[in-house]
Amino acid sequence: MKRLFCLAAIATALMGHSFTAQAAGVEFAVGQTSDSTMTYRLGMQFDWDKSWLQSDIGRLTGYWSGAYTYWEGDETSSNHSLSFSPVLVYEFAGQTIKPYVEAGIGIAVFANTEVEDNKLGSAFQFEDRFGFGLRFTGGHEVGIRATHYSNGGISSPNDGVESYSLHYTMPL
Repeated sequence: MKRLFCLAAIATALMGHSFTAQAAGVEFAVGQTSDSTMTYRLGMQFDWDKSWLQSDIGRLTGYWSGAYTYWEGDETSSNHSLSFSPVLVYEFAGQTIKPYVEAGIGIAVFANTEVEDNKLGSAFQFEDRFGFGLRFTGGHEVGIRATHYSNGGISSPNDGVESYSLHYTMPL
């Protein structure tokens, strides 16, 4: 399983390298689960470069998110995950600061099937997220995000796990 996870990490890194010309930014996040497990996330965002429902209030847009997350637990319960998600963003109008709300559903692969006392049931998980934040002139972004991981009942047990994080995205 560890070899498969390493191969997936290399493939993700190579895929990210081939898309860097379209990348919107690099994301850094620090969070915590309800069991007090710390999470550290490093990701890339690839802007869709499209807008819908544009008005004086704001616009609907989105991005692809690919990320690596380290789940810090005790010696037997730390974990690693790779995730990939399409994310919809409603960005409110503004001159130098634009508030936004985001939501997305994607997939994740965990190195093992436990995070602290949560038994995930399988390495494959769905990643659901909801967040909000501020975008600044120049492409910098800060926000708060809740992310839920679950196998959607595909296998048992299906305890799932949530991470609540503060994130910063810088443009490339």
